[in-house]
Amino acid sequence: MEELFKKGTILNFAELIDYSAGGVVSKQVLKNEAGNITLFSFDKGQGLSEHTAPFDAMVQILEGKAIIMVGGNPFHTKDGDTIIMPANIPHALFATEQFKMLLTMIKGV
Repeated sequence: MEELFKKGTILNFAELIDYSAGGVVSKQVLKNEAGNITLFSFDKGQGLSEHTAPFDAMVQILEGKAIIMVGGNPFHTKDGDTIIMPANIPHALFATEQFKMLLTMIKGV
């Protein structure tokens, strides 16, 4: 199986994922027993409904703007922002414009 994201090279994640009209695109960057890293793009008005995860999750905003809800609190995010969502706390996101992010989830020990 060919690697989508080649190791040992410089990657510009914002350039490695496209938008889909009216949709959400995801590409898994890495996955192993410790967790996973996934690249996402959201068209304006798209998002992820409220849910929880059993481990901390870090979102790095690569491009665009979104509202990320964590524990009922809205965070207005933009290019360059990072937010860590604690394990077992409800969270959701809504793209207020086209939006790209890198999601890193690390399982607890």
